[in-house]
Amino acid sequence: MGGLARLAQQLGHRVTGTDQNVYPPMSDELARAGIAVHQGYEPDRLDPRPDLVIIGNALARGNPCVEYVLAQKLPYTSGPQWLAQNVLPGRTVLAVAGTHGKTTTASILAWLLHDAGLNPGFLIGGAPENFEYSATLGDSGYFVVEADEYDTAFFDKRSKFIHYRPDILVINNLEYDHADIFAGIEEIQRQFHHLLRTVPGNGQVIVRDGNAHINALLDMGTWSPLTRFGEASAAWHTVPNTADYAEFQVIHADQDASAQEIDPREVGKVRWSLFGRHNADNALAALLAAQHVGIPITQGCASLSGFNSVKRRLQLLATVNGISVYDDFAHHPTAIKAALQALRGRIGGQPLIAVLELRSNTMKAGIHKHTLAGALNEADLVCVLEPPGLGWDLHASLRSLGDRLCLLPDVAAIVEHLQQIGKPGAHILIMSNGGFDRIYQRLLERLSD
Repeated sequence: MGGLARLAQQLGHRVTGTDQNVYPPMSDELARAGIAVHQGYEPDRLDPRPDLVIIGNALARGNPCVEYVLAQKLPYTSGPQWLAQNVLPGRTVLAVAGTHGKTTTASILAWLLHDAGLNPGFLIGGAPENFEYSATLGDSGYFVVEADEYDTAFFDKRSKFIHYRPDILVINNLEYDHADIFAGIEEIQRQFHHLLRTVPGNGQVIVRDGNAHINALLDMGTWSPLTRFGEASAAWHTVPNTADYAEFQVIHADQDASAQEIDPREVGKVRWSLFGRHNADNALAALLAAQHVGIPITQGCASLSGFNSVKRRLQLLATVNGISVYDDFAHHPTAIKAALQALRGRIGGQPLIAVLELRSNTMKAGIHKHTLAGALNEADLVCVLEPPGLGWDLHASLRSLGDRLCLLPDVAAIVEHLQQIGKPGAHILIMSNGGFDRIYQRLLERLSD
């Protein structure tokens, strides 16, 4: 929503916003843009009467502003529909979808196009460090959009990405998530199937190889050329030159149609500031998408050296008295595992402390309780915030972690515990998709004391 506000402002509109809880980095970005954001949903937030209200999907019937919009018959729409009608027409749309990695991959893709001089527009659900803002109109025929499967609005229950009608589509992965709106993986696949139906026959679909849910999705029907990446058996994959994937090779396997043999060859090398196999795969997906708008793989690999990551994605916040503190958006067992493996690959045998908030509806519902302990296995110590009224036994689901586990009732207790156990050389990885009650600032202040 913050990115949409920025796009509307660039189109010449006067934009204001209202939200219940605004926190960095988006609050800082909106302040820089001069877009006023009000706390709370009192109806006077809509005075004077706006020409249009864009309603985010977090708002439902019963919200005071929503009720006022309906009662006063104010013009309203959803963010995805507004984008589709006001920004995307006439452009080549490059969309990045999937359960994990959308923000990083879309940020990389926008950077590859920007570094090639194409000056794309983009809308990204995070804060890419290569750009001043998370969204811009650009001045070319290209637009990169992070394509989310969550529903559009209280009045439009289709996935947001249905509105975007991409020419080039990346599907990074596909797992069960968003248990508050999807009863099972089949419902998510159905939405992705609808998305595939919108990609033109002269477009391109780039998918991760070896994902059973993606394979089942493709069996439902495809109408566009496919490029597969990821696993060593795929046409495109990566090979690490360092344990942490800070340096890796891009491999393309050409298949000889007559001999049915595959000849893998290196087509590019990457040395960049990011690390972790999941980030190398994100980069590969972006390289392939960029290739389809005329950017050679070798040129894209060179551009990656200038990519500066995304805030809240394995972001090193500070090193205080020898203790390094990282922030990551991971909130699903697969993403948690990938983040911990990536950091382990970088720090080797140094102490690794994982701190986790179960914040998403899916995690709080216990959908992934049987895989959560395995996702945390790389950590030497694990601190988990135990929310009240969880409805399932968190301790039992994490019992296999043994004495590495510490369940704590609030952020104050976590900060106190981390100060006690943190020693020089330790690495603390904090994982949450929310503000986590300012744990980042509170911990850094405490460690500095």
